[in-house]
Amino acid sequence: MDWLPPPLRDPVLFAVPFFLLLLILEWTAARKLESLTDGAGTDERLREEPTGVDERAPAGAYLRRDAWASISMGLVSIATTGAWKFVALLGYAVVYTYVAPWHLPSTAWYTWAVALIGVDLLFYAYHRTAHRVRLVWATHQAHHSSQYFNFATALRQKWNNSGEILAWIPLPLLGIPPWMVFASFSVNLIYQFWVHTERVDRMWRPVEYVFNTPSHHRVHHGMDAEYLDKNYGGILILWDRLFGTYQDELFRPHYGLTKQVSTYDVWKLQTHEYVAIGRDVANAGRLRDALGYVFGPPGWAPSRS
Repeated sequence: MDWLPPPLRDPVLFAVPFFLLLLILEWTAARKLESLTDGAGTDERLREEPTGVDERAPAGAYLRRDAWASISMGLVSIATTGAWKFVALLGYAVVYTYVAPWHLPSTAWYTWAVALIGVDLLFYAYHRTAHRVRLVWATHQAHHSSQYFNFATALRQKWNNSGEILAWIPLPLLGIPPWMVFASFSVNLIYQFWVHTERVDRMWRPVEYVFNTPSHHRVHHGMDAEYLDKNYGGILILWDRLFGTYQDELFRPHYGLTKQVSTYDVWKLQTHEYVAIGRDVANAGRLRDALGYVFGPPGWAPSRS
């Protein structure tokens, strides 16, 4: 990749064609299965749900407008992520050069191990924070806004990466070269693409125990009470098992937000939570209530007592 300008050397860009190929294959399979099962009754996985749950689209289904909204958000995120990474590169270079107590060699295997595992652990920490602090949730909720779960949903990425940029600071502080931080996060992001599917059921138990899989990530995208705030891992699900946020897949999840946003307008999908925070803060009667609306968990409201 040396022949490319530095801003274009992101491995994610080289993975995009494979993302699109897998998306097309899954989309085609979904359409074929839909035609084969049309009028044949409810999908088998729907029958595994608790009674009283409304019927929904067959597992792995696509809605064209929803998928195009996801793809559009993904395309814009390539540009916004590049801008955020440029800002981060300047800050990381300063931390790495003037603050880090040592510099780990980029040719050593253990530097890559620290970078890859460190990115995954910090992603877990950031991801958990994003679900528990409303201001950070505002940047992340767009990814959860689809009521479908497929490869297109994986492309429904946020446009504000400031939280992740801050989360990675410990890595250059530990002496990991900034370019390795970005490369490791790209590996992490590429891995997470394939777990956004209902076409893969449970995997071999040792794999399910160690790694994030489609079954684990379906739980994470579920809006059901049993599934909320669970399975934050990127590559490894071990962090969730270790820190008490793991949940097994009990039934097919209902996807989306607890308060669904009925729009395919990508700007509204990205910004509606910021607008809601501003409205709540403007109507807050006390400073502590205003702070609660910003830094409390999503859905927080002041006590009426």
